[in-house]
Amino acid sequence: MSPEKYKSVFENAISALREEGRYRHFADIKRCQGKFPKALYYGPDGTKEITVWCSNDYLGMGQHPKVLKAMHEAIDTVGAGSGGTRNIAGTTHYHVELEQELADLHGKEGALLFNSGYMANEATLSTLARLMPDCVILSDEMNHASMIEGIRQGRGPKRIWRHNDLADLEGQLKTINKNTAKVIAFESLYSMDGDVAPIEQICDLADRYGALTYLDEVHAVGLYGARGGGIAERDNISDRVDIIEGTMAKGFGLMGGYIAANTLIIDAIRSYAPGFIFTTSTSPVIAAGALAAIRHLKQSDVERNQHQARAADLKEMLRQHKLPLMESSTHVVPVFVGNPVLCKTLTDVLLDQYSIYVQPINYPTVPRGTERIRLTPSPLHNGEDLRKLVKALDDLWREMKIERAA
Repeated sequence: MSPEKYKSVFENAISALREEGRYRHFADIKRCQGKFPKALYYGPDGTKEITVWCSNDYLGMGQHPKVLKAMHEAIDTVGAGSGGTRNIAGTTHYHVELEQELADLHGKEGALLFNSGYMANEATLSTLARLMPDCVILSDEMNHASMIEGIRQGRGPKRIWRHNDLADLEGQLKTINKNTAKVIAFESLYSMDGDVAPIEQICDLADRYGALTYLDEVHAVGLYGARGGGIAERDNISDRVDIIEGTMAKGFGLMGGYIAANTLIIDAIRSYAPGFIFTTSTSPVIAAGALAAIRHLKQSDVERNQHQARAADLKEMLRQHKLPLMESSTHVVPVFVGNPVLCKTLTDVLLDQYSIYVQPINYPTVPRGTERIRLTPSPLHNGEDLRKLVKALDDLWREMKIERAA
């Protein structure tokens, strides 16, 4: 292939995204420590202060004094980087303590850190499939891309079951030989719609048909449960889930992913997953911050309660203005638009004219025709922030003639 043909491949790929309204621009922002959700936006017309409404730092723990203090102390104590992979020089006492804290959070024997939740899902699910070559992985159709990719990389047999549909899941389990290894992979809280999996009933099916359970709690850890252990902890069923996957990048305000399980499973993944073995470990500074966030949220309900209150207030304000809120029982606040180009235009105007930063949620994150904006209220958003947001949305729904709720 000639260099010119290579160029045309990439140009065509990007052009296709632009035509569909799915081309993504990265907003150049700088969060203002101590003032979040305020941030500085570096745009084409200069710099201005904006309000961020799409951060996954749900509780604002990335701004918490305990977290910042722990990170400052760590960098002064050990420096910046970890020095290598966990197998070479990259296991510091911060990593060991953090894994112990995460295991305790979920009531498991052990935990294993990864540099992101994506890596945790991809490495663990692919390794499970390789260690059990005939294992059938049954995946909820709405699972994260990282779970889908992990299952694909494992190259083993897989089944896709209808979202949260217990009858379909059981129907598929019945067709698999009872002696065949099986893993049911699903999420506790689906972040684009805000619905919750029937975890207990899925565990019942796993027991009945001899399957392991793999639960992604990334959008729930820190946010639900008496100590922030997620939906499974809230529902008192963590002990029935075999492998729990989570993140430090959302409710805990830092970055990184992990799994928690019994020591045998942890040791197997630690020993066989290339994504873990050959990756430099996360900075001990980040591990120290995550430790502080987790320890704080284990004993504080203040942030969780404020978070739920803000989400409830915002939902009610949206309903009052007949803005098409996609209802959920959780903190997720999606507002339906239904058109990718319109969704992108809407968020551009919010940023340019109202200094409100929200990202459009388009395909492939959500199915075509269900494009939306996804709002993430936090304990640090105040009443004035909520009022300005809803007024801006009300104005733009009128000006852009977007369909309202009935």
